[in-house]
Amino acid sequence: MVELILLFLGLAIGSFLGAVSYRLPRGKQFLTGRSRCPRCGKTIAGYDNIPLFSYLILKGRCRHCRQRISLRYPAIEAATAPLFVSTYWVFASCTGPSPICAWRDILGPASLPFLLLVMALVVLVFIIDFEKQIIPDELSFLGFGATSALLLFGGDNIFLRLFSGILVSFFLLSVHLVTRGKGMGLGDVKFALFAGVFFGWPMGLIWLFTAFLTGAAVAIILILTGKAGRRDKIAFGPFLAIAFVIVAFWGDKILSAILL
Repeated sequence: MVELILLFLGLAIGSFLGAVSYRLPRGKQFLTGRSRCPRCGKTIAGYDNIPLFSYLILKGRCRHCRQRISLRYPAIEAATAPLFVSTYWVFASCTGPSPICAWRDILGPASLPFLLLVMALVVLVFIIDFEKQIIPDELSFLGFGATSALLLFGGDNIFLRLFSGILVSFFLLSVHLVTRGKGMGLGDVKFALFAGVFFGWPMGLIWLFTAFLTGAAVAIILILTGKAGRRDKIAFGPFLAIAFVIVAFWGDKILSAILL
């Protein structure tokens, strides 16, 4: 029953994230205002805005102008829903020291809404940086602020977590300075501060290592297949986001494999 609720919640939140990821980097209001078709400008009715189902019923086309609706919207909804359910599965079956389980130990059952919020922020980082090659400061600051505030009330060692955040953030800042912004953006640096505090020590380093490993693997594949050149700029935010989910779920197993 909980999984079903989270599945529909994930679809609904995914619909909201689709709108936020489109409007936020363009400086548009996303908390108010009705959704409109970008082609004909017609307001989208509520019954045509049901997450995923409306897209399937309308066969991916606007009811008014019959132009195709971007696949990004149902894709975001379809990705967010299983991410929420998977987060709950890890949360509900905690048997090891994974980052999700660590937060459950800190906050108890109240940590689940926080973890879902964090996953929603990570989805936004992935989408926006993939499409626009920027990570809005609002996302990193919201994540950092919420995480730090909860740590103050949760009784965990906030200083060690802050050290982790500063360390991984400083490393990416060093890359930014050495490459003069070509190898790493300041958005990545700010997001790393939030992620480092969320993961703590040493999981923050595991997250950074996983992100670089994932990014390097994808970059090599793109170069070998001719889809990118060695001088092409590839956004690093999506790899930070992918690594975030991987380490949040299986960070303890990755750490154990490294120490073997």
